[in-house]
Formats: sequence, C-alpha cells, structure tokens
Amino acid sequence: MPENQVEGQLTFSVVSSLGFIPVDNATITITTANQPDDIIATLTTDENGQTDTITLPTPPFALSQAPGDIQPYASYNVEITAPGYEDVRIEGTEMLSEVTALQPVRMNPVEEDDIAKDLIIIPEHTLFGDFPPKIPEAEIKPLDESGEIVLSRVVIPEYVVVHDGVPDDDSAPNYYVRYKDYIKNVASCEIYATWPEAALYANILCIQSFTLNRVYTEWYRNKGYNFTITSSTAYDQKWSYGRNIFENIDFIVDSIFNNFLSRPGVTQPILASYCDGDRVSCVGLSQWGSKYLGEQGYRAIEIIRYYFGNDMYINSTDMISGVPSSYPGYVLTIGSSGDKVRQLQQQLNRISQNYPLIPQVAVDGIYGPRTAEAVRVFQQVFRLPQTGTVGYATWYEISDVFVAVSRIAEPGT
Repeated sequence: MPENQVEGQLTFSVVSSLGFIPVDNATITITTANQPDDIIATLTTDENGQTDTITLPTPPFALSQAPGDIQPYASYNVEITAPGYEDVRIEGTEMLSEVTALQPVRMNPVEEDDIAKDLIIIPEHTLFGDFPPKIPEAEIKPLDESGEIVLSRVVIPEYVVVHDGVPDDDSAPNYYVRYKDYIKNVASCEIYATWPEAALYANILCIQSFTLNRVYTEWYRNKGYNFTITSSTAYDQKWSYGRNIFENIDFIVDSIFNNFLSRPGVTQPILASYCDGDRVSCVGLSQWGSKYLGEQGYRAIEIIRYYFGNDMYINSTDMISGVPSSYPGYVLTIGSSGDKVRQLQQQLNRISQNYPLIPQVAVDGIYGPRTAEAVRVFQQVFRLPQTGTVGYATWYEISDVFVAVSRIAEPGT
C-alpha cells in the first residue's frame, strides 16, 4: 500500500427479511466502481450473519474535516449471495478514514425459479453531493387547527414510515423503518463520522428532535398522507434505503435515542432545522460550524445553544413504543434480582434461538455469572461495549432485538 494511503474498516451484518434470522455462509464480494470486475476482497458470514472486519483504502482523514471538491470517502460496490436467498447488490457503500463502517444487509428468501436481484444504490453524501436546501419552517407548530391529530405526549415510535421522495410523488415507495435505525441512517447521510464527538451528539439531537416533531404533530398524516416523514432534504432530512452506517454513530444513537430538544413551556419537540453552513445558510444549526465548535471544546449542549439560544435544553421521554418493558432505571449486574432480571433472561433465551452463540440461561430472576456472560456475548454480537452489565443502551437493544426475532416478519414497503 502506498505510504500516503490511509484506511478505514468495514464489516457486514446479514439477516433475512422474514424475521430477524441471521444468514450464515453468505458470500460477500467487494469491488470498486472503477474496476467492477476486479474483486478486492471476499468475505463469508458466520452463524450470527456477520463478517470479520476488513480494512480497505480510503481518502485522507483531512478531506472530511473541511468542505472541498474532492470526495472525502471511498465508495465500494458489494455483491451478496447466499443459498435460498435473492442476490443483493449494493453500489456506493461509504468508508471514511479511521472509522468503522457497518453495512446491514436484508436478504429476501428466494421463491422457486425466482432470479430477482435487490439493487441498492447509495447516493452521494449530503455534505458532498448536490441536494435541495431545506424549505424554511417554524420550529414550533401551531396545534389548534380543527380536527388536527396530535399525540398526547412525546413517544418514541417503534417505526417511522419514510416516503422515499417528495410528499406529492405518488410513485415513491414507503418504507417501515425502526426508529433508531432511521436516526442512524440519517446521521450517516448528513454528517461525517470523523467529526468530534460533541458535534456528532449535537447533530444527532437535532435529527432526533426534528423527527419527533413530525411524529408528535402527525405532520404529514394531518395533510392526508400515509407516512411519517420524507427522504427529501427540501422537506425533511436525507434517508437512503439500505445504506451503511458508522460504528460511533450507532453507539451514540443507542445511548441517547429518547432525547430531543425543548424550549420552556413548549410540549412538542422542537423542529430543529440545520444545514451545511457552507453552500447553504439557514436559521438553525450549521453542520460545518458545529464541527468547528466541537474542535474548540464546546460540549453538545453548548453547540446547540450557540445556534438556537440559551433557552434550548435537552429533554427526554420514557414513553418508548413497542418494547416489552421500560428500563428499570439502574444498571443490572451480578447480584441484581427480581422481575426485570427475569424478563431480561427470557428475552436473551429467545434471542439465542436466532443467535446461538448467546448461551441459554436459567430464568430464575437472579443475575449471576451465566446471565452476565450471555449479556456480554449479546453485546459482542450487536457491537455494544462488552461490560456484561445491562445499562440503558443494552436494555433497549435487547428489547429491540427480542421484538424483532419474535415477529414472523417485520413491516416492509
């Protein structure tokens, strides 16, 4: 490899679209757009539907630290094949220097004589490509219109329905997307994972608050549409079907997914507008500006207040739809006991039917070494810190996976 060549990491997770079943022995071949016949790597999934992490060339780290005309990320094309499943082709998996890209893959079980191929084309990143600027909107929506439907409280939805186009495009498909997966996807489309952590937190808070405002106000449903939000940057924020995300963004969203932005005396999450701050200016957060503030040591809330004023604060909700039970409010560890531990054990045992690397445990309500080991293996499989204890992020990740594996099939398009 040339001396000035830098690298990023890439790993895959492959599951069936019918149920949350890992696809083992899937073959993954990686090429570049410029040389589609020159295979640069071949990977195989394990019993958890996952691959080893591979290191591949990327552009220099510095290119993602300031606006420019040179693409700051590498784009790779991927072919995924597995016995009993339709082939999948992904064009444009993005890799940045010094961070790990996570490429999720959902494969459709093959029908007899079915030769269809699922083609996923990942567009350019919004900070590099040419996308329509956001149409300005008020950050607080009037909720006194006759017949308007509004939620009684802020709830984290299990799913959002994403309309993959502008609102009036009837030909655009709708996708049912789990809320956390939606936020991770948007954040990976809208910001570079190489930025300072505080800047990533600030931008993700804006993305979450914007989304929850659409959910809380039933914005599009009140206009007669059958979706929650669009993938258009002119109306909402960028989401791209099947795209990869990044490991640090994945972790941040798991840690703060129930947070949003509030102002005193206002119940609804704030529609926190943002723009790149270089090609487009707006009343709201500057993405590049937030990156520079993060480099200067600003904390996430300080970045938020720099752009939205000192009366903006971070709020949270305990109302999370679709999970069997709420977080107990404290970390479960060796010595913990009770109904929450029993529920945790039941969920881990169900998950282990799909992911057999996770050991079965006795459902006795006592958090002993065997339960701690099952938790640690779960954390390893789902890329959480391997503490063997159950804090907020692990509790809700276990809940999410339990719900997914318990369904025969998840909602689709």
